[in-house]
Amino acid sequence: MRQLRGQERAITGNRQTSWAFAEAYGVEHIDDTALRWARERAREAGLRSVSSGTGAALRLLAATADAKAVAEIGTGTGVSGIHLLHGMRPDGVLTTVDLQPERQQLARQAFRAAGFTGNRARFIPGRALDVLPRLADGGYDLVFCDADRSECLEYLAESLRLLRPGGLVCFEGVFADGRTVESAAQPAEVLRLRELLRAVRESTSLQPSLLPVGDGLLCAVKRP
Repeated sequence: MRQLRGQERAITGNRQTSWAFAEAYGVEHIDDTALRWARERAREAGLRSVSSGTGAALRLLAATADAKAVAEIGTGTGVSGIHLLHGMRPDGVLTTVDLQPERQQLARQAFRAAGFTGNRARFIPGRALDVLPRLADGGYDLVFCDADRSECLEYLAESLRLLRPGGLVCFEGVFADGRTVESAAQPAEVLRLRELLRAVRESTSLQPSLLPVGDGLLCAVKRP
């Protein structure tokens, strides 16, 4: 038991370094010029982009699913979209939804700079909960959610409808800068994230995993 406790202390002491290594791993093999441009536009707009580690995870998941159709809730300036497109099939189409068409114009430029042709992405401006009901049932291999946290449970319900059996749903930012696990009183959006985590874990329709990359990436496979 004493030896085990020593090992636990060693793991804890190295955890921050390990996470930093994981964030940087697997990024250098793609040209990040467009990513840097998109990240800078996000900073100028006051947005937080997905981290390098989260982007690498999204590429991996899209590739694992052999994704041809991906729905993204929250276009931003295109950082997450570039990662998803890199992981998708060469003939795959990313359908991305955002309330701000100006951001989507920046994302369009970023995709083009990253080498993706215009037919690889479909941009739909509007509120996600107004747009998603118009998308096809069971027509998507992966749904990525990075938008209004207060609507995360509604995004989950829509994702279950949109996904084919064996498809993936992913939620970015579920750690909420550590507030999700803090015992102190939290704002409503953090309480909603806790509800989301519980709903995904307890769902009989999903096989979940919580990845410690970026600000937390909650992933789940829709069971057949």
